[in-house]
Amino acid sequence: MATVELRFSAQPEHVRTARLVAAAVARRAGVDEAVLDEVRLAVGEACSRAVGLHRSHGITAPVTVVLTEEEKSFSIEVGDEVPGPGSDGSVSGASGRGGAASGVGPDEPEPDPEGDGEDEMGLAVISGLVDDVEVRSGADGGVIRMSWPKTPATVLP
Repeated sequence: MATVELRFSAQPEHVRTARLVAAAVARRAGVDEAVLDEVRLAVGEACSRAVGLHRSHGITAPVTVVLTEEEKSFSIEVGDEVPGPGSDGSVSGASGRGGAASGVGPDEPEPDPEGDGEDEMGLAVISGLVDDVEVRSGADGGVIRMSWPKTPATVLP
C-alpha cells in the first residue's frame, strides 16, 4: 500500500496544488483517465471546504491530504482540525459542519446560515462526484474520505 501525505497552510491558493498532486498520484495509481477530472474536482472541493473551516474558526494548523493506493482502489482523505459539534466548548450553538444546531436559545447567537450553506453545498458537490464518500468529525477535527476503483492492469501477451 503506497501512501502520499500532503500538508498545506489553510490558504486558498494552495488548493490548486493539492488538486494537481491528487490527479498525478491517482493517474500513477491506476485510476481510469476518464475519472481523473472527478478526482481533481472532488479534491478541490474538499480542500476548499477544509480551508474555509480553518479560516472561519481561526485555526492555523495545516490541512492534511492523504492519498493511498490500495490493491483495488485509490482513496483520498482530506482532514481539517475543526472540532465537531459538542466536542469543544468554544463552538457554541452551530455545528459548523452542516449539521443541525444544538442548544440555540434566546441568549445564544443564531448559527451563521451562510457558512452552513457553503458547507452543505460543498458536501453535495463531493457526493455528486464520488460514489464512495464518507464524512466524519470528532474532537480532533473532520475527515472527508473518498475512494475510486483502480483500472485493472492489462497484461499483454
